[in-house]
Amino acid sequence: MAESSQHISQPDFGTNQWLVEEMYERYEADPTSVDATWVTFFENGQGAPTNGVAEAEKPPAKVAPTPAPVIPPAATTSPEEVPAPVAARPKAAAPTVRATPPATTPSKPAAPVATGGEQVTLRGAAARTVTNMDASLTVPVATSVRSVPVKLLFDNRIVINNHLARARGGKVSFTHLIGFAIVKALKAFPEMNVGFDVVNGKPTLLKPDHINFGLAIDVKKPDGSRTLLVPSIKAVETMAFAEFWSAYEAMVDKARNNKLEVADFQGTTISLTNPGGIGTNHSIPRLMAGQGVIIGVGSMEYPPEFQGASAHTIANMAISKMVTLTSTYDHRVIQGAQSGEFLKRVHGLLLGEEGFYDDIFFALKIPYEPIRWAQDIAVSHDDEVHKQARVLELIHAFRVRGHLMADTNPLEYKQRNHPDLDTASHGLTLWDLEREFATGSFGNGRRFMRLRDILGILRDSYSRTIGLEFMHINDPGERAWFQERFERPHTKPPREEQLRILQKLNQAEAFETFLQTKF
Repeated sequence: MAESSQHISQPDFGTNQWLVEEMYERYEADPTSVDATWVTFFENGQGAPTNGVAEAEKPPAKVAPTPAPVIPPAATTSPEEVPAPVAARPKAAAPTVRATPPATTPSKPAAPVATGGEQVTLRGAAARTVTNMDASLTVPVATSVRSVPVKLLFDNRIVINNHLARARGGKVSFTHLIGFAIVKALKAFPEMNVGFDVVNGKPTLLKPDHINFGLAIDVKKPDGSRTLLVPSIKAVETMAFAEFWSAYEAMVDKARNNKLEVADFQGTTISLTNPGGIGTNHSIPRLMAGQGVIIGVGSMEYPPEFQGASAHTIANMAISKMVTLTSTYDHRVIQGAQSGEFLKRVHGLLLGEEGFYDDIFFALKIPYEPIRWAQDIAVSHDDEVHKQARVLELIHAFRVRGHLMADTNPLEYKQRNHPDLDTASHGLTLWDLEREFATGSFGNGRRFMRLRDILGILRDSYSRTIGLEFMHINDPGERAWFQERFERPHTKPPREEQLRILQKLNQAEAFETFLQTKF
């Protein structure tokens, strides 16, 4: 391995270069302790730490003190006979002044000398962080900042996860949705997916073939310390949301289980960091050489002036939580106007422009239309009564026509809708979802409920995988019997109950088959 130790590591690992050095140390100690892709990588003479890094980790060599020049005594040798060097010539002695300080002026204490304590030589990830940060100072960056309301993002995520809980399982996070919006915006602004390098002594614009989307993943190491890995999903521009979501979760799972391969760290063109996970409004991350832009996603909070308001006040005033997005870019190849327009496109997508949520619902086979962005409808006292009547009309519409939107065909996907079941047809918007309305005969004794809860129960009762139609019954008592038993929040039955029902269905099917065969 003598030759490989002099080889310079490939530069496209970016901030993950420290991991290459750590894996190389493990490989030298025991080649079987690393993945096969790492073994191949190192056997090809790649991945060894550079001389600069190796030397940086060594303790500084001790330097022998320079002996002071010998000055002959003035009594035996005159200056004319032995001229002293300029650096060795003694300075003229300053006249001695003896003064007694006033008794009322205390003398200034000497500055304390730092003694003791622990000095730790940075190695591995910490040493590479120092190198990366020093290298990042050579990249001239600028940052664009944009605040985006996330009310629609919250509401559609609730619809998505409620459907997934009843169907395929899993959970979609805010980062999944924002990351997918960034990818779609990059497809419209390919000039943001570039890099810079000096090739043959000339400044060069790098235009990669694909969008390789880097994810900043915080990983806990076996010794309890934490480190940041930035693997990337390759060619994300070719993926629908379901594929992007699966690839994202697979990459996070590989990082958590220490199964990342060499290729996972190479070729990143844009990366996403999420300082909002620890409550930071926004950050300006450092940009590594070769990568054109890094996007930061801040925390999702109400504006500071409304964080002390009650939920009732916030709902009535139609106030949304906000998220701050930052685009930190290499100013040599990306201009501020491009970055600003890019964030504007992400803003529009998160508000549902260009069918953004429609594409997500279609990819996940959700049989309903997404919630739409709309301005709140101003109301006066009379209008509030009118809006209450609209909610009661909506409840009645689900009881009469809810079965028309039920997903009763497991062999064919179709997005179902009906104008009478659309909240917009009743003069209601997403801002009404958190507001409370009187329920009338609905709600099993609850006089007031949020519109979000009312819609959830109506869809669970009439528009999921079972269609129910009973309003043609003339007897009010019989209609009330159906309403009382069906208009309830969804609760998943225990596994044992599900197995019992399945067994009964199998027995009934077997008995039916026997009767048809025998008779």
